[in-house]
Amino acid sequence: MVTPKNEYTSADLFCGAGGMAKGFELEGFNQVCGLDWFKEAGMTYRHNFEHPLIEGDITSREIKDKFINTVKKQLKGKPLTVLSGGFPCQGFSMSGSRIVEDERNSLYKDMLEIIEELQPEFIVAENVKGLRSMLKGKVEDKIKTDIKKLGYHVNVTVLNSADYYVTQKRERIIFIANRIGKKNHHPSPLLESGSYVTTKEAIKDLIKLKDKKEFNHVRTKHSDDMKERLALVPEGKSLYDNYSDSWKKCPWNEASCTIKENHGGVNIHPIEPRVITVREMARLQSFPDDFIFKGSKGKQMVQIGNAVPPFLAKAIGLSIKKTLEK
Repeated sequence: MVTPKNEYTSADLFCGAGGMAKGFELEGFNQVCGLDWFKEAGMTYRHNFEHPLIEGDITSREIKDKFINTVKKQLKGKPLTVLSGGFPCQGFSMSGSRIVEDERNSLYKDMLEIIEELQPEFIVAENVKGLRSMLKGKVEDKIKTDIKKLGYHVNVTVLNSADYYVTQKRERIIFIANRIGKKNHHPSPLLESGSYVTTKEAIKDLIKLKDKKEFNHVRTKHSDDMKERLALVPEGKSLYDNYSDSWKKCPWNEASCTIKENHGGVNIHPIEPRVITVREMARLQSFPDDFIFKGSKGKQMVQIGNAVPPFLAKAIGLSIKKTLEK
């Protein structure tokens, strides 16, 4: 049974603060449940969504069963349209010509187990672009084979978030699979590189806004020496050579570089001698202003840096709807 139009549902593994969930919600999907172990991300998720969140370790049979049963209860006999998740993948290695997996890959296996039990019509799996080159492409092939064994037709591509109105050149590998006999469609770019949303367009208005803790907009108070050092960093360059992404200055008149939190370091504001605020970081990830983050400022930044940009998730949701409605 294929989900009737306008009754599309989604559930999210490794949901974090809810970037994927927000994107699918923006596209009209009814999100039924999320699962994650990160306490502060759970606080954020619960604040911004009304549907259930299962907090705990996915490797636990009890937690898996709780998630599966909650999803089924929410669906009330209807099929689950999409199950999404950004799974860890560092546990693959080679033994001769054979791929072997260590205990770090248990999370990936748990995701496959939940897919097998819930039988969603579509699977969306997100990961870092580097997965494509892991073990010379054998990891990607292994994942596709595992998903096919569960009865799914799978396609893989790399998407640049900036193509979908996210103010950030953030590339991610996206697996889309379905078991309903349809041809998978990945989202077509909505923008060309010359028309990307710029950092200036996304956060310029926040420069004049006074600090508002409840809005996640509180400037970091740097020493005078640090302010001088931050001011001297060229756009696109990092304050420290050993940090590839964090402590990097965002370009002002282009889409931002990939934003992330790394051991306390975040991206540098292009105009002011300081790091960006949580709200500025959220804007660069395409979170709406009414999406409020919980926990300490550092934990909020980790949540945002780890998130799937909602506008990217929205574009993926739209491509799935188009597949279903063809």
